[in-house]
Amino acid sequence: MERDPQTIPVRISNSEDVILLAAPMPGLEPQNISVSIRDHVVQIKGEERGPRQHELDLKLAEWRIGPYVREVSLGEPVNGAMTNATYGNGVLVLSIPKAKSGDGSSAEFQLKAIEPTRGERIGYTGSEIRPTGNGGKQRAP
Repeated sequence: MERDPQTIPVRISNSEDVILLAAPMPGLEPQNISVSIRDHVVQIKGEERGPRQHELDLKLAEWRIGPYVREVSLGEPVNGAMTNATYGNGVLVLSIPKAKSGDGSSAEFQLKAIEPTRGERIGYTGSEIRPTGNGGKQRAP
């Protein structure tokens, strides 16, 4: 049974160089999460997990294990190619560098599992934002 995606809440904070976006997506594995960044718009998707969750005789069900979706405008161009992503304790956190030249870059990626229920995608390293050496591209597993 296909379910309509749940809209997930987000928290967005701003610093001089980076925009941080946090979104709760409980119950997923990292590989269930995909992110798309185009210009100043971020779209987050989480696939539904546990197809048998529909067969349970639940007494109360205020949330489901996906599917999740959210699209949010950041209001300024960002460098999607150098975005870092982590997923742990059911929360996705994106660290998105602001575009310095005014021209943003796009990216589409899925998180890579680093251990059960924890995942990441590294687009930049260090406190001075610079590419990881692979041009900010996510390598295929």
